[in-house]
Amino acid sequence: MSNAVYQTDFKELKLIKRGKVRDLYDLGDALLMVATDRISAFDVVMPEPIPDKGKVLTRISLFWFEKMADLVKNHLISGNVADFPPACRPYADILEGRSMLVEKTEPLPIECVVRGYISGSGWKSYGQNGAVCGIPLPAGLVESDRLPDPLFTPSTKEEAGAHDINIDFEEAARRIGRPLAEQVRELSLKIYRHGSALAREKGIIIADTKFEFGLKNGELLLIDEVLTPDSSRFWPQDGYRPGGGQQSFDKQYLRDYLASVDWDKTPPAPSLPETVIRNTRKKYLEALQLLTGSADAIR
Repeated sequence: MSNAVYQTDFKELKLIKRGKVRDLYDLGDALLMVATDRISAFDVVMPEPIPDKGKVLTRISLFWFEKMADLVKNHLISGNVADFPPACRPYADILEGRSMLVEKTEPLPIECVVRGYISGSGWKSYGQNGAVCGIPLPAGLVESDRLPDPLFTPSTKEEAGAHDINIDFEEAARRIGRPLAEQVRELSLKIYRHGSALAREKGIIIADTKFEFGLKNGELLLIDEVLTPDSSRFWPQDGYRPGGGQQSFDKQYLRDYLASVDWDKTPPAPSLPETVIRNTRKKYLEALQLLTGSADAIR
């Protein structure tokens, strides 16, 4: 198992943001996005990393950026460290496999969430009022049911440590303008349908996911990460049983562990046992193996 990267500190580069998982550096004409091995749950970053998680997320995002290229333009310039500016070369060993050189955009201030199945906060909302983000749903659904059609259910985008808040489409339109809101809704649903169909062929159900978009010279670009176990619920298709929670290839395993201990979901997070770290890593690698056919370079 390779050494984990919890945080990067590239002294010669300009750090502009440290998110829940990614460290972002300004390279002038472009951005350097580095996926660390940090993991968050309930919007709180855990004190221990999951070794190689950043490499898995990067590999999966690169896979999907290629698959979605005909549907939507994205911000990727290169995932190959050899293509990065010379200032990055002293850090090549750390950057290898976990970084992307990307275009600068103006990120939209909303998360574009798509739900194909009812789970998580959507299931909780449905139990309260029979709707999700203002969208009424048929009566009688059970937890983890497949929805008649995928739903676009946006949320706010909060900083690390704060909880994103589900909003309805009208609120999203108020925040970014109706034409743009309609555009990201259409694109999000199109990307989800295409991605979930491909993943299903590989034995993975993508129950829900969130996308981020940015504007560059008025053009909408898909940014950040795409259909990863961090941004999505990945369920094994062969074990799918509606009527309760599902087995998963994502960090639901971690969430379930945290729910079993006496933690109020506010910082600081509790330390993770070695078994939880090891099993979480295993689930991320399984997702990578199923989707791309290979996780050998990371094992």
